[in-house]
Amino acid sequence: METPPSTGLARTVSDQLDVAIRKSPSRTMLNEVEGGSSHSGKSSFGKRMASPGRKTHIRKTRSAQLKLDLEEIGAGATLSRASSASLGLSFSFTGFTVPPEDIADIGGFSDDDIPEDMEATTRKRIHSEPTLPIFLKFTDVKYKVVLKSVRTTIEKDILHGITGSASPGEMLALMGPSGSGKTTLLNLLGGRLDRSLPGGSITYNDQPYSKSLKRRIGFVTQDDVLFPHLTVRETLTYAARLRLPKTLTKQQKAERALDVISELGLERCQDTMIGGSFVRGVSGGERKRVAIGNEIIINPSVLFLDEPTSGLDSTTALRIVQMLQDIAEVGKTVITTIHQPSSRLFHKFDKLILLGKGSLLYFGKASDATVYFSSIGCTPLIAMNPAEFLLDLANGNINDVSVPSELEDKVQMGNLETEIRNGKPSPTVVHEYLVEAYETREAEKEKKKLMVPIPIDEDLKIKISSPKREWGASWCEQFSILFWRGLKERRHDYLSWLRITQVLVIATTLGLLWWHSDNTTPGGLQDQAGLLFFIGVFWGFFPVFTAIFTFPQERAMLNKERAVDMYRLSAYFLARTTSDLPLDLFLPVLFLVVVYFMAGLKATASAFFLSMLTVFLSIIAAQGLGLAIGATLMDIKKATTLASITGMTFMLAGGYFIKNVPGFISWTRYLSFNYHSYRLLLKIQYDHVPPIIGVKVGNVTKEISYMVAMVFGYRLLAYFSLRRMKIQPGA
Repeated sequence: METPPSTGLARTVSDQLDVAIRKSPSRTMLNEVEGGSSHSGKSSFGKRMASPGRKTHIRKTRSAQLKLDLEEIGAGATLSRASSASLGLSFSFTGFTVPPEDIADIGGFSDDDIPEDMEATTRKRIHSEPTLPIFLKFTDVKYKVVLKSVRTTIEKDILHGITGSASPGEMLALMGPSGSGKTTLLNLLGGRLDRSLPGGSITYNDQPYSKSLKRRIGFVTQDDVLFPHLTVRETLTYAARLRLPKTLTKQQKAERALDVISELGLERCQDTMIGGSFVRGVSGGERKRVAIGNEIIINPSVLFLDEPTSGLDSTTALRIVQMLQDIAEVGKTVITTIHQPSSRLFHKFDKLILLGKGSLLYFGKASDATVYFSSIGCTPLIAMNPAEFLLDLANGNINDVSVPSELEDKVQMGNLETEIRNGKPSPTVVHEYLVEAYETREAEKEKKKLMVPIPIDEDLKIKISSPKREWGASWCEQFSILFWRGLKERRHDYLSWLRITQVLVIATTLGLLWWHSDNTTPGGLQDQAGLLFFIGVFWGFFPVFTAIFTFPQERAMLNKERAVDMYRLSAYFLARTTSDLPLDLFLPVLFLVVVYFMAGLKATASAFFLSMLTVFLSIIAAQGLGLAIGATLMDIKKATTLASITGMTFMLAGGYFIKNVPGFISWTRYLSFNYHSYRLLLKIQYDHVPPIIGVKVGNVTKEISYMVAMVFGYRLLAYFSLRRMKIQPGA
């Protein structure tokens, strides 16, 4: 068979291999291996998923193709390093793996000819379960939001009856101008919004949404929510350990993370930190690939992406979309919103949904979109990007588009000046015409197609309808993983030179001001009491204003990971609060070592270590208050204001500034950790607190019990505040 001429390079090396084999004399032998039939590397997913046996047969065929062709290529020394990188990417997505015995037989390579990236191709893969095909259907999907003000309540319609479908092996693009409802529709399809729709239905293999689908769905948000101080490898490894099934070992999960790094071409930056606003890290394209890797690591059946090319240059955006096409070709359903793609990007999509003001203007093959609009009289008058042409229509802009005769007649019959702008119909009139044209010509046809049952086994339907929630790790494993992840992420902040310098400077200043203070005179005793009170206040304020940022800053990450059932909230909360303790307790040790001996406080080992334990207890209690305030308000400005008021009240009620507090407000003392830590520090320094200080300290057990109650009480309040927090859309 004669091979048609190519206008450019083949898209992947697998295509080049197929072309080379068709020209090769070894074609006869290959046909014998295949049993007289040939298969193209671009075969559709529908053919590959027809039967497991056929899929295995294709994999063996590709192995034979690779072996034969590599012998020819090796002899000619024409395999470049760039081609090998593309080879690894193409075959890894198609589930293709070169068996070790085949690798051993391949000849024709010298040591210098072996590319560095060949390890990515030949490394043994962890064979996870095959991708479960999921057919997504949605009919007459509507959505509205309620806008509440002081006096009125307004319902605003966001989506007006959207119908469409996406099948395994296809990439569906949701396109439309800003505010058209693309992200809302994506969130509904991905299960990120309330599914009690006022109308319409969304089904997965003809089954409604269930919790078990969370482990079959990957969702990449528009903003890449990642920890800035973790490396690429650490980010994907932690995701693998938390999300992959329990049946895989820790080592297998780590290897799966390395496989994803190889598949996404992230080998060069795998040990580089992700980075953020104030931390230098990977590039924008690499960051987006890491976000995608976080989702494809679980081998999802459906992958949703919200504007994956935003903020990227055209070349990087093309690579991202090409990668998504490769993901779709192995049997995954890929659905993505796209704002304004280039013409090359547009032609990568299999299906297209065009939205305008929440209404459906087109659904069908992306390649047929311009043909459809030409059939209703909308044809571009100049050469333009098809995506740009469609977005102009969705915006009601027809300056460079022919005006349909039906629309001209409608405007003339209306005879309204408001319907005409510069001799052309207004955007509102154009929008109404496009909506009406689609409803009368195409809408009913598409709805009838969706009525046909999906030709799949009942077993596949049952697999996605199970209401049982599955966790990738046990509670103890989740706690351990999250603990070490939190420790690695926050060690840069806690152990920064800025914080250490801040604490040491304050400690040195206090040591100089209270240099070898005298505890034998009344004045000296009052001075020491002032120092002890300041120590309690300082290590009460410092942890509060550190802890209030904890949950508001991690809200986006918490929403994202809870939305996919990555871990239990209790495991996260306990790991998050305990991973801070080693870091929180390091600075107080430095502080006390400097202050205690410079100020000449009680020079016994027991007094020093008891003072340190008292400060630790105060820190943990204050940290609990900060966590409770932050988790309750989830707003940094409001939390900071409330923490300032609370901290000031606790300091004033601490027993140093005022001794005789009126009875009706004396209860505030018992809520103040400053009050209890001050009394404990006094008791440690003086066996019998001198009367001149004006504080009577009785049984210290009572003070300790109050502090312990605050440690657990404030944290319980923070935990229940997190439990009532709703997962935000698109998280």
